[in-house]
Amino acid sequence: MSLENVFAAFGLPGEPGSGEFWAAAGAPASVAAEGGGWVTLFLWRGSAADLVFESRPQDVPLCRWGDTDCWYAEVPMPARLRVTYQFRAGDAAYADPFNPVGAGGDRSIAATPDAPDQPHWPLVGADDVLPVPRTRVRWASERLGGRRTVRVHAAGGGGPVVLLLDGDDWLYLHPAMTAFDSAVAGGEMPPVTLVFLPTRDREAEFGCRPELWEAVRDELLPLVTESGVPADRDRLVVAGQSLGGLSAVYAALEFPELVSRVACQSASLWWTPDAVKSADPLGGPVGGTIAARLRERPDLSGLRIAFDVGEHETRMLPHCEAAETLAERAGATVRVSRSASGHDRAGWREALLRDVAWALA
Repeated sequence: MSLENVFAAFGLPGEPGSGEFWAAAGAPASVAAEGGGWVTLFLWRGSAADLVFESRPQDVPLCRWGDTDCWYAEVPMPARLRVTYQFRAGDAAYADPFNPVGAGGDRSIAATPDAPDQPHWPLVGADDVLPVPRTRVRWASERLGGRRTVRVHAAGGGGPVVLLLDGDDWLYLHPAMTAFDSAVAGGEMPPVTLVFLPTRDREAEFGCRPELWEAVRDELLPLVTESGVPADRDRLVVAGQSLGGLSAVYAALEFPELVSRVACQSASLWWTPDAVKSADPLGGPVGGTIAARLRERPDLSGLRIAFDVGEHETRMLPHCEAAETLAERAGATVRVSRSASGHDRAGWREALLRDVAWALA
């Protein structure tokens, strides 16, 4: 099949690189692939660039159409997938100028046609500025060192505290404030008080160490209480992803008087102190440090914990499954789900809302 016909299969008319062609260019388009899944066309106009995915280890070099300014990649994708991506040209990173769905100023989001909807998450362009909560807490932590600004938002008037780890990502890349407001307004969860916790050093703070949670308990939550926003600390939910999910599960095990509700997506349950420095971090003991702790059979009868992981994260699944099984055996009330995602925050968004609501049920 000629390339002209390939482009036509994606709904693009005219000669690639022509005015007619570019006038019709839009967000990445997908066609069904032989044997299942999809082939998705990404377009870039200008000079040489690479296509970079948040959840894929290798970049995809774009191909050029003749001597035109049209660069493209046809990327095989499995069924049910939502991805974050960007274009990199030289040392600069760019959002997709043809895609109206952005994630911050230099990233975009694409989804296969069969990916589940995310009705509470508004479409945000790369040039849009996300709203941020008016209430902010200046936190100078003695235990963690340094100063950070923590934003606090009362969704629906406020209620149980939902501590969002990697809070800056949920503020500035993905519009969590708007999404939670929508879910509360739709009756899908009770009013909550969102606390967006920024991270200075993810690897250090989210490892299985007590300092972060001592600081949250003794320093941050009292500041939130004093902020004037209604905040019920007795029904605290901790929500975290990747290393943040690991930290949330660790907090539930080691600080049960503080954390009794957890919503974690693609938690890094492969983690051990040695795995972080390994050439193959996921190749170590199944379930890592958390599974080893769970095998001691702590009493988790007071814990509600929702585990979610991307269905395309095949190497993550055994680690997550081990922790899920062991947590339930230890008495926790467990919810298990799989999202239409790789290791990508764009694919975890609906699970975040759903699992926080479940944790508060």
